[in-house]
This record gives sequence, C-alpha cells and structure tokens, in this order.
Amino acid sequence: MSELSIATFGGGCFWCTEGAFQQLQGVHSVQSGYAGGHTENPTYEAVCTGNTGHAEVVQIQYDASVISYRELLEVLFAIHDPTQLNRQGNDIGTQYRSAIFYHTEAQREVAEAFIAEVTADEVFDQPIVTEISPLQNWYPAEDHHEDYFNRNPEQPYCAAVVAPKLARFRKTFADKLKK
Repeated sequence: MSELSIATFGGGCFWCTEGAFQQLQGVHSVQSGYAGGHTENPTYEAVCTGNTGHAEVVQIQYDASVISYRELLEVLFAIHDPTQLNRQGNDIGTQYRSAIFYHTEAQREVAEAFIAEVTADEVFDQPIVTEISPLQNWYPAEDHHEDYFNRNPEQPYCAAVVAPKLARFRKTFADKLKK
C-alpha cells in the first residue's frame, strides 16, 4: 500500500461530509473535527456558539494513487454550496463555513486552481466564498460524532438532510464508490 495523504475540508455539518467521503474508493478514514479556530481543545457545544473560530471539518486519509486531491475537491464542491458564506442551508454560523485547510503548498495550489477553473466555467451562479487556509489548530470531534450518520440514520437531521444529500452524492459519483 502506498503512503496515505491527508486532506481537511469544511463543508457545513460534518455529519454530511463524513458520510460522503467515507464511501469513496481510495479513502481509508474520515474523522470529524474542528479547525481554524483560536480556542484549544474546543467542544462541540463551544464550536456551535461560533465564538471559538473553528469550522466543523472532516479530515480524510486517502491513497492519492487511487483518488486525487482534485477529485476530493470535486466531491466537496458537489456535496455543499461553496457560495454560501458562513452557512449551509439552515445551519448558520462561521462553524459551517466552506473551507479548504491545506496541508502542503501543492494542496494550496491545486485548490486555488480548482476554484479558478470552476469560477471561469461559471459552475455556480454566485461567487465562491470558500476559505483556503493552512491547517492550524485541528482537533478531533467527540467520539459520538464519529460515523454519526451510519449509526443514527433515523435521527431527524440525518433523515431529513443527510440521507437525501448522500443519495444525490451516490448517483453523481457512482463510478468512484467503494464496491
């Protein structure tokens, strides 16, 4: 097996993004967490206030020989709205911001080029507001957030928001799903 790479993305509620990235070929693990803030060891409750500066994120370990960083960005931009500032649907606040927290300069370059390309191609009707920042202050979320959708599909938010989003994701990316 080749060495794994790491990507960290914010795309609204981490339950939605985790559920999608877990299904991709080449993805070995997805961990929900918090990044980009100023408070050490934040809790979910503290992050939800919007006062810690953190975004809800997923950190993805992936095999770049199977799935590229650019392909991960394509998925990210398909499963959330990168034109909504500090919100995703009814989830409102800086903790739900669209963000790419890069680990290397190469990731930053790919992210900037990708955003320039989708902007030039007018893929979205509104300007992209996705933050591109170096990863700082990453903290894993509490254990009960891990694999949340798979463990709680009947929870009202999961049934109403996450499940339909994942159904659309599976149709769009059927050729990239784990067998």
